[in-house]
Amino acid sequence: MSPLDFSVLLRGDYPGMIAKGLVTMLELTAIAWLLAMALGIVLALVRMTHSRVAQALVAAWVEYHQNVPMLVQIFLWYFGIATLLPMGTQQWVNRHGGEFIFATIAISLAMSAYVSEDLRGGIRAIPKSQIEAARALGFTYLQSFRLVVLPQALRIALPTLVNHTVLLFKGTALAMTIGVAELTYATREIESQSFKTVEVYLFTTAVYLGLSLLIMAGGSQIERRMRLPAR
Repeated sequence: MSPLDFSVLLRGDYPGMIAKGLVTMLELTAIAWLLAMALGIVLALVRMTHSRVAQALVAAWVEYHQNVPMLVQIFLWYFGIATLLPMGTQQWVNRHGGEFIFATIAISLAMSAYVSEDLRGGIRAIPKSQIEAARALGFTYLQSFRLVVLPQALRIALPTLVNHTVLLFKGTALAMTIGVAELTYATREIESQSFKTVEVYLFTTAVYLGLSLLIMAGGSQIERRMRLPAR
């Protein structure tokens, strides 16, 4: 049995491929997370309204994105919805990294369903008297949500939000299936050229594990600082 040789990762263009893959992975994670958080907050806000139609639409959105595999959603956007766009739009998207754009859309929309449910759980843990008091003080519905409800809901939902952030981060690896040159894509390319399967995939495994643990550790630190005082 030959010893493991990790020096293969330093040969030729491999360091550059790994660095580019890491940057692409982090960019995809950051953009998708921001979009998922923004949309998740909007969905949670809509879910708080008294409109049964709006609540049903959000519930359907959540059910779809939580029950359809993320890979299928990525394929739907890249191979399906993309073809429905006007030709001029398709050409513009293709010139500006269509694979990255559609992967970002699919991942962020899928994760927005989880974010909205996390926030909904946090909102339900807040006494209704606080919302009523805010309205009594003259706050509008949006002001009550933004200034009273949302800050507390974020604190309460923080543990599950961190877990779903890790899930989003790991989900970016699926973008390789449509040609996004993130870390997993670069790993596959290096493995196919070097035939050093164990070394290459052990390195990638260590990177994903290390970054996931870093996200969880950062989330724990934020959670301790933002923890609500005991009532």
